Amino acid sequence: MAGEAAKVVHEFAPLFDKGSKVLVLGTIPSPKSREQGFYYGHPRNRFWKVAARVFGEPEPVTIAEKKVLAARNHMAIWDVLASCVIQGAEDASIREPVANDLDVILQKADIRAIFTTGKKAADLYRKYCEPRYGRPCIMLPSTSPANCRMGEDELVARYRVLRDFV
Repeated sequence: MAGEAAKVVHEFAPLFDKGSKVLVLGTIPSPKSREQGFYYGHPRNRFWKVAARVFGEPEPVTIAEKKVLAARNHMAIWDVLASCVIQGAEDASIREPVANDLDVILQKADIRAIFTTGKKAADLYRKYCEPRYGRPCIMLPSTSPANCRMGEDELVARYRVLRDFV
């Protein structure tokens, strides 16, 4: 366990533009992501490596390169939650969740499919967002280092579904 539970408020903007076709939602930024002020910031999180392989691009290193990869491949990235009480990066500890207003993206981009990264993000989306927006999500496996039972090749195979909607 990573310390005591604390209230976390999402502090950075969604990543999207009017050309975004898929929306990829995590739960809420991890402590490492909050330190960086950007998505999937833990050095062992495999999201950016997996996305690069899915779209046949070099793995981005800088935040600027990650933004370019997302834009070029029509990916919007945000999180289900605007705030919650959480212990470290442990999704299982989430309490008092407050959902983000996805209309920020859905009213400006032609989102064809909504994906979640992990079971907790999917559960939260289905409970707090799907009833409001009437749009189901497709659950993808977590790219977090906590999901150590799933190798990178399997993650890439599962994430290839993103290409079907862009």
